Amino acid sequence: MSVFAGLVERLADLLQPLFHASAAAAAIVLFTGLVRLLLHPLSRAAARGQKARAALQPRIGELREKYRKNPGKLQKAVLELHAEEKVSPLSGCLPSLLQMPAFFVLYHLFSTPDADGAGLLGHRLLAAPLDGRWTDALAGGGAFGAAGAVYLGLFAVVAAVAAFNFVRARKSLDTTDVAGTAGGSGGAVGAVGKAMPYLSFFTLVTVAVVPLAAALYVVTSTAWSAAERFLLHR
Repeated sequence: MSVFAGLVERLADLLQPLFHASAAAAAIVLFTGLVRLLLHPLSRAAARGQKARAALQPRIGELREKYRKNPGKLQKAVLELHAEEKVSPLSGCLPSLLQMPAFFVLYHLFSTPDADGAGLLGHRLLAAPLDGRWTDALAGGGAFGAAGAVYLGLFAVVAAVAAFNFVRARKSLDTTDVAGTAGGSGGAVGAVGKAMPYLSFFTLVTVAVVPLAAALYVVTSTAWSAAERFLLHR
């Protein structure tokens, strides 16, 4: 925890001449970019895995037709197909899972007064404290107050990215058989697949309830993910 805190503090010191009181906020954005850059090779591997899974759809469709009356055999056959082609259904989850420690570090540093990075407490993004939440901004000056306007800007960015992800996810669902990919869960998996495009909008809830420092990480990482997926899946 202290290593990450020290890194953010050092970045904030370096950015102080350019961003002044918002240097810590800029350091969080830069820190997020560094984390995502380190994970980029895994994201590229996940993209290759997703393309490989998409290429298996015709064969999975044949298996579904063959074993449509035997879900157990269908699931086994799909798993064997993935193993044969060396395609992992879970490969796309790894980059997201490896980001969690960085998110919780920032959450802890800016929500715990006695954290190792206590020196970071009190920094701001414009008028909004990095250890504050949206409810604090609403209580302090309302949704359109100085601090509230910072959150409105973040909400606007998240909504734009979520809309972009939604459109791309819907297009992907139009060309991919979600139920077949899951290996025989049928309607349940299909329902989950149809709900997936809407999950991007839940980032709005995250930004609203976590400390602003963690919200900055979420917004930056979400925007990075959208740009990364666009470039890797062209």
